[in-house]
Amino acid sequence: MLLIYTGNGKGKTSACVGQAIRALGQGMAVAFGQFMKRSGQAGEQVMLERLLGERFRAGGKGFLRREEDRPAHRKAAQDMLQWAGETLPGVDMLVLDEALYALGYGIVTREELEHLLELAETEGRHLVLSGRGLPDWLAERADLITEMTEVKHPWQKGVQATRGIEF
Repeated sequence: MLLIYTGNGKGKTSACVGQAIRALGQGMAVAFGQFMKRSGQAGEQVMLERLLGERFRAGGKGFLRREEDRPAHRKAAQDMLQWAGETLPGVDMLVLDEALYALGYGIVTREELEHLLELAETEGRHLVLSGRGLPDWLAERADLITEMTEVKHPWQKGVQATRGIEF
């Protein structure tokens, strides 16, 4: 199945982590990659690394904010795609957190993502993607789409990112 967690609200990564935990609880082999986050940046990374070992990778460079940083982000995305392609055949589920961000920023191409979709289908593996900006072509291929909608968020009152909540 192709599962997608998208939308402007908080909770996409948390949904991905929950999906991975559920699959692990059923005895499935799971791999989890993060496109944009750097290693050591968020609390879920500590736990995923403990649970998954080499099957967890935070391979990002942060969010692309300056055009001159694009080559480094592209290289990191290519490394993540290579890891994903090599890892996918050996697991039941591959989670690619923030893949839609990477696609939207143009550091992952549609063709590269389609290659992973085809590989997952050929290998009979579940693929979970997250991020904002779900394109129509990808929505059409998905089996499940959950959209997170922001109703209220502490940042609206000037509250900074909170440890254990946002990271």
